[in-house]
Amino acid sequence: MTRQNYIFTSESVSEGHPDKVCDQISDAVLDAFLSEEPEARVACETFATTNRVVIGGEVGLSDKAKLAEYMDRIPEIARACIKEIGYEQDKFHHATCEVTNLLHEQSAHIAQGVNARSDKDEGAGDQGIMFGYATNETPDLMPAPIQYAHAILRRLAEVRKSGEEPTLRPDAKSQLSVRYVDGKPVGVTSIVLSTQHADESQTSADIRAIVEPYIRQVLPEGWITPQTEWWVNPTGTFVIGGPDGDAGLTGRKIIVDTYGGAAPHGGGAFSGKDPTKVDRSAAYAARYLAKNVVAAGMADRCTIQLSYAIGISKPLSIYVDTHGTGEVDEAAIEAAIPQVMNLTPRGIRTHLQLNKPIYQRTAAYGHFGREPDADGGFSWERTDLAEALKKAV
Repeated sequence: MTRQNYIFTSESVSEGHPDKVCDQISDAVLDAFLSEEPEARVACETFATTNRVVIGGEVGLSDKAKLAEYMDRIPEIARACIKEIGYEQDKFHHATCEVTNLLHEQSAHIAQGVNARSDKDEGAGDQGIMFGYATNETPDLMPAPIQYAHAILRRLAEVRKSGEEPTLRPDAKSQLSVRYVDGKPVGVTSIVLSTQHADESQTSADIRAIVEPYIRQVLPEGWITPQTEWWVNPTGTFVIGGPDGDAGLTGRKIIVDTYGGAAPHGGGAFSGKDPTKVDRSAAYAARYLAKNVVAAGMADRCTIQLSYAIGISKPLSIYVDTHGTGEVDEAAIEAAIPQVMNLTPRGIRTHLQLNKPIYQRTAAYGHFGREPDADGGFSWERTDLAEALKKAV
């Protein structure tokens, strides 16, 4: 039987965390290419360290002249992203850091397995397994620890950027230990928050005085008790931060990006990859399907796994686990899924309208548990498939 009473911990990192800086630059590059051509091919990786950003990988546009033009724009895209995050440090500044562009044209050997021919649908961009998860423990059908860890950092970023808290700086991490009773989250046993700040004279107590009111705003009423442990900037001074304090790399925060460890992860990162890469698009589809299963009342919790092979269009397998909470047989859900959604790479991209410049916004504070945007962003968070699933089982 699944445990009902326990403590579970998840962490989040801010948009100014070195790895998240890289994720956002990679997705900003992706958005630029998709703005030019919805079928653009992008696999972009970013590395950041003191006063330096290096961007590599492969890209493809049908118009070679446009490809060259966009290659020239890469440094300005990176600088704009760093400026938006808020880095103006002596050793990491959007105007002065060195940006090296090592992107090149997409490999023809990869393209031949992905591009559609007249007699064949486009194949998956790689082999792999992807997971989606949903749970009814929060309104967004996300695990509570990761959802509220994200919410804390989003709130602190808002007050930093507005000028309300001028001594906060971009780099930050949060961690919540949430207590569950009868399988439902009821409180927080510990709060860990480390945030970069402006002045070496500021103590941990000073920083707690700044951040505590915002944390209390974000967490549900009654979750913080006199027994809750607080660990705010537990090592003391945190003035040197961002890529100046620690190197960053695209794709190193995949558990932060998904479910905070509450559900499996297939292993593939998302940022910098166009939606022909099933690492990204099929993970979005799996979340979409799992969320609709829970929204339809078929289960309180649902995990869905999809698997693919490079160059092959259809998924090799569909697996559903409702963790003992299901109102419908799991095999029936597995049979219903391909009836209500085409899970080929093109089918996913069409259903979720993924060929749009909607990705930079996903690269901080989680790819899931967000409100769908009017322009198609976070389309995988819709629950518009619930009725079709109920009819198909």
